[in-house]
Parts: sequence; C-alpha cells; structure tokens
Amino acid sequence: MKIANILILVFFTTTTLFAQENGAFKKGNKLLNIGIGVNSSYDGGIPVGLSYEQGITGSISIGANADYLSNEYLSLKFTAIYFGLRASYHVNQLLKINSNKIDLYGGPTLGYRSFSWKDNGEDLGDSYGSGLFLGAYVGGKYFFSNNLGAFTELGAIGSTNARIGIALKF
Repeated sequence: MKIANILILVFFTTTTLFAQENGAFKKGNKLLNIGIGVNSSYDGGIPVGLSYEQGITGSISIGANADYLSNEYLSLKFTAIYFGLRASYHVNQLLKINSNKIDLYGGPTLGYRSFSWKDNGEDLGDSYGSGLFLGAYVGGKYFFSNNLGAFTELGAIGSTNARIGIALKF
C-alpha cells in the first residue's frame, strides 16, 4: 500500500510540474517508466520496476530496465532482482495512429536475474534461476500532458508479467 501512495503522490506532483502540450514518442525523447507489477511471476510480494529509454529514431528506442521483488513467508525469505537492456519499436506510424497522446510499443529485453534465499537466517544461495534473462513485452502509454502519462506493459518484463505505472518523458 505504501508503494501505491508513493505513486499517487508522484503522479500529482509531476502533473503540476509538467502540465504542457500533449505529445507521443519522437526521436530524442527520454522515457522513464516507474511502476508496480500487478501479477507477480512468483508467490507473494509486489514487484517494483523501472525502465529508461531514449529515442534513437522516430520509431526505435533503447535503454535499460530494473525490477525488484522480495517476499517473506514464515521463515523463508527470497529476493529477485532483474536488470538488463531493452529496445522498443513504437508502432504508431506503422498502424497510422495519429493521436499525440498515445504511444504503443513492444520489444525484447536481455539481462541478468539474481535470486537469493534465506531460511531462518541461513543463506541458501542464489542458484535457483539466477542467470541470463531473455524476455519480450508489449506496452502502451497515454499522455495526460507533454511529459506525463500512464503506462501498462505485458510480457516477460522481470518478476511480473503485467505492470502499470507512471510514464515520464523528457
């Protein structure tokens, strides 16, 4: 619940700071997504993630992403951390979507995932599932102003397969 309150506070603060003309994806845009997982790939916990990308053409952006999930049940605690690279193809031109508020995209992600386990304080290591991570996702953003919007993503995007949150553009 604390995460939801923080996201709401960030949303209203940035709405007042960035209230400008509406717009969608363009070459040179710097994009930051901050969100929470709504459907964890693991049992329990709320995944928190962020991604940053920069537009290198009118349809392609590249960047990085990170994802964190931790949960404790009885004496067992696990932590999953994902970090890696991602690339997005923004399909508005391809689909002839002329709205300057909507950005539809998808792409691959490649990175590393790390798991750690503890049971009653005993470190159980990180061998379960740690290693190379390959995923793919589709997503969409709706911009309320030139720099602020909401996003949703579906796919293999870390410790969740569905994420929602705030989208910022610089």
